Amino acid sequence: MLDEIAAVPTKLSVNLNAVAFLRNRRDMPWPNVVDIARLVLDAGAHGITVHPRPDQRHIRFSDVHDLAALIVSEYPEAEFNVEGYPSPDFLDLAMASKAHQVTLVPDDPSQSTSDHGWQVEKDHDLLYRAIGALHANGQRVSLFVDVRAADVLAAGGVGADRVEFYTGPFAALFERSDHVQELGQLREAAHAARQAGHNAQPGLRGLTMNAGHDLTLSNLPALKETVPDLAEVSIGHGITADALVMGFPEAVRRYLQVLS
Repeated sequence: MLDEIAAVPTKLSVNLNAVAFLRNRRDMPWPNVVDIARLVLDAGAHGITVHPRPDQRHIRFSDVHDLAALIVSEYPEAEFNVEGYPSPDFLDLAMASKAHQVTLVPDDPSQSTSDHGWQVEKDHDLLYRAIGALHANGQRVSLFVDVRAADVLAAGGVGADRVEFYTGPFAALFERSDHVQELGQLREAAHAARQAGHNAQPGLRGLTMNAGHDLTLSNLPALKETVPDLAEVSIGHGITADALVMGFPEAVRRYLQVLS
C-alpha cells in the first residue's frame, strides 16, 4: 500500500532561461534577467533557477554570477538553483556560484531543452564523483530523473539529497486527458523517494522531491494531489507565457496559490 501523506506547501523556483533567451535575440541588455529576478522574488517566489548551457544560448555564465550576487545581497532567504550537465566547466561554475542547490541533468549540449532523466545506475561513477565534489563545497544536490522508482532508489544510493521528477510526459498526457497511468507512476516514484536510503547523510531516510518541466496552472493541482509532500517546483516556460498576459508578479501569485 502506498503512503498516505499530508500535504505541505510547495516552494516555487522561477526558471529565468526563457527571459534570457528573449534578451539574447537582440544585442540589447533587456529584458534584464536580474530585474526580472527582483520582480518574481518581490512577488513571493521562493527562489530562482537557471540552466546555463555551454553555448550560452539563453543564460550566460555572467548571469549566474550576477544572480548569485543578487541573492546574497538582497534576498538572503531566497534559494538559488543552478542546473546542468556535470562537466568540469559546469561544476566549476556551479561551485563558484555557491548555489544552494545544484540540479544535475543528463542533457546533451545540442538539446533545446531537457527531455529525459538520468539512468542513474549506468552513470553511477560520473554522478558519484560530481555529487561528492558539490557536497564538499557545501551544496545540496538534486538529480533530474524520469518517473521510475528504480532510478529514484538509485539516486539515493549514489548520494543525492533530492530528486527532481521530469514531468514532461505527465504534462503532455494531461493535455490529452490521458494522464491517469502517469499519475500512478508518480505515486510509485514518490513512495520510492520516501523509502530511499540516503548515503550522503548516514541514518537519514528518504529523498526530498522536486519536480519540473511543462508545469502550468492547469496541471499543477493534479501533480500536487498525487505528490502532496512535493518540496519544490521549478517553472520557466509556463510561468513566462502566463507573464506575457498578466505580468510576472501576478503570474507568481497565481502559481503560489495553486502550490499552497
